[in-house]
Formats: sequence, structure tokens, C-alpha cells
Amino acid sequence: MAEKQALIKELYPEDLLNISKELTEGEVQVLKQLNDLLEEKYRDSINDHWANATVPEDFFNDMGKLNYFNNPLLFEGREGERTASQLFQFFMLYTVARFDVSLVTLMGVHQGLGHNAFLFGGSKEQVAYYVPKLQSHELRTCFALTEPEHGSDVAGGLATTAKREGDKWVINGVKKWIGGATLSDVIPVFATDVETGKPKGFIIKPDQDGVDIDIIQNKIALRIVPNANIHLNNVVVQEEERLQNINSFKDIAKVLYSTRAGVAHMATGAIAGTLRATLDYVTERKQFGKELSKYQLIQEKLAMIQGNLSHAMSLSAQLARMQGNGEYDEVATSTAKMMNALRLRESVAMGRGITGGNGILAEYDIARFFSDAEAIYTYEGTHEINALVIGRALTGDSAFI
Repeated sequence: MAEKQALIKELYPEDLLNISKELTEGEVQVLKQLNDLLEEKYRDSINDHWANATVPEDFFNDMGKLNYFNNPLLFEGREGERTASQLFQFFMLYTVARFDVSLVTLMGVHQGLGHNAFLFGGSKEQVAYYVPKLQSHELRTCFALTEPEHGSDVAGGLATTAKREGDKWVINGVKKWIGGATLSDVIPVFATDVETGKPKGFIIKPDQDGVDIDIIQNKIALRIVPNANIHLNNVVVQEEERLQNINSFKDIAKVLYSTRAGVAHMATGAIAGTLRATLDYVTERKQFGKELSKYQLIQEKLAMIQGNLSHAMSLSAQLARMQGNGEYDEVATSTAKMMNALRLRESVAMGRGITGGNGILAEYDIARFFSDAEAIYTYEGTHEINALVIGRALTGDSAFI
């Protein structure tokens, strides 16, 4: 117990509400391994990767070796459970996001959206074949839903089409903003069945005939993540490679709802990264003869960032507890994503302001968090879309259109 408390204090000194004490000893050990990996292997190069828009070569392999799905340490005292606890998953995403938002986005797309598309959408045979390989990172994946003309309104219909011809399907269309597509071995692609008008899911490989992938250039956020356009020209998919349990947008929504909580956790971790980056700067930078950390106005802004972090951690932790009890509530999840992303946006603005001109240089960590906050604010449901989910629950009126 004393070792666990010491590790928690080392890992999460910003956790003023002691939420991390609810973690098991095994979970803390795995989180320590994760944090050590990030700090020891990637700290010196992360800003260069962001500036140059390159992916750290070993990141996926290293995460696979961590075995964060099935590590026996995660099940000590939880015998009989099949998945890691929701609280551990919160702190895992938090820890990676505190280090870098691009890396946690790559991780979230793979182990959240992509993995869950197979887990929830696949047949028993597909789950048995693909899921273990995705969990070990033997295979990498992403999630091809959004399109050039369809983002928030994808529920209203996808322009990408799927036409059945005997035991095969022919897919045509374009997908946009697909994070990690160029790194993936298998891609779940969603398209409208031309006969029924309903969406279906298909397993497509990047090297198939008719598949052309190009990386979107000149992003100001998530520069490490290779977001891509996927062009699909008469791509043939066998019926056995159709995700058998994706037959409506409600089926797709199950995947989206399962990962929206993860984005709330990422936002929380990014606030922690903002606090750390700002503190590192103000304790070293001198102006008017003393460190910036000694000035009242600076301390007030630091206190505000810490307060935002504590609020966000509370929301994420309670959401994790609810989901751990099987309570997957759409409104609660949208509330956490909306508010934590909003508090992140506020926090990075204060942190960047504190760091002055240096805060817009990629060699300083705060520049990454400032820019990447805009992506978190936008993806997995924009602020406005999540607000409308909450508003519909409050009023009984849907104001989406």
C-alpha cells in the first residue's frame, strides 16, 4: 500500500482530489510503465515529431508490448473480469494525453473506434479472428466514417455507396479525416447500401485494388497524426468481409458512444499536460529580475488551470464509475466531452498567454497543447453537437435540424 501511494504521488501530483487512489496496485504499476516509456523514450523527440509531422516509429509496437488490454496486473483482485477497469482506461488515456494529444489520438482511434468497430460490429468469427490481433497491435486499424461533405450530419446519410453483386460488394466514394489510415492494416469503412439506403460496415485493406490514400497536409493541430483521404473506386469486398452487425446508424452510434467518454478523458489529460508545460516554463523563465512563477497574476492563472483540471478529472472519474457499472448514458458522456474540451480550450489559452512569444514556438510544449486542443474541441462530436444532445434531453425537442 505504501508503495502504491508513493507511485501515485510521483505519477499524479496534480490529482488534488485523490481520484487515483481508487486504482489497484497492479493498475498503478502498468501506468508507471506507460509513463516511464513515454518520458524515457519519446520526451526528447516529441516536439520535433510534431513540428515535422512524423509518427514516432516504435509507438504502436511499444504500446502493444505494454499489453494494456490483457496485462495480468490489470486483473489482480478483479478475477473473472474480462476487460480492464474503466477507471484504469481513464488514467491510461489521461497519461498519454498529458504527454501528447497526437499520440493519444492515434491510440484512441486504434483501441477505441477501430477496435470497437470490429468488437461490436463483427460476427463471432470476425471477432475471434480480428480482435485479439488488434488488441496485441499485431494488426493496426482506424475508422473510416466521415466524408468530405459529411461530418456532424453523417447520421443523415453517407455519400459512399455499397452495391451488392452476388457474394461481393462494390464500394465507391471518398472518406476524409481518417486518422492513421496510412498506418493501418485493416480499415472499417462505412457505406450506404444502395438497395436499402441503410449504412453497412466493410473490412478493407489499404493495398486493395481501387483504394487510394493520401495524407491531408498543412494541419495546425494533431500534426503527428497522419489524417488521410481514402478514395474508393469500385473496391470489391466479399460478403464474408462485411461487418455483419453493422446494419444501421444506430449500430455505428454504439461505437461512437463507447469512445466519446475516451475523448473526455483525453481532454482531461491535455489540461494536465498544459499545467505541467506552463509550470515548467514559469519556474525557469525570468522577467523583471525574478521567475515568472513568483508573480501574483501568473499564480492566479495557474490556479485556474488547476481548478479546471480538478473539475475535468471529477467528471471523467464519475463517468468511468458509471460505465464500470454498465451505465452508458449518452447525455452524461456528451456532457463530459463538451465541458472537459471547453475547460481545455480555456486552459491552453491561459497557458499560452503566460508563456508569451515563446508559447507559439514548436520547441515549447505549450504550443503543441494549444494547437491540439482545437482538434479535441472538434472531434467525436463538436461542442455544438454535444450541446444539442444535452438540450434534446432537457427539453424533449430535437434541434439538430
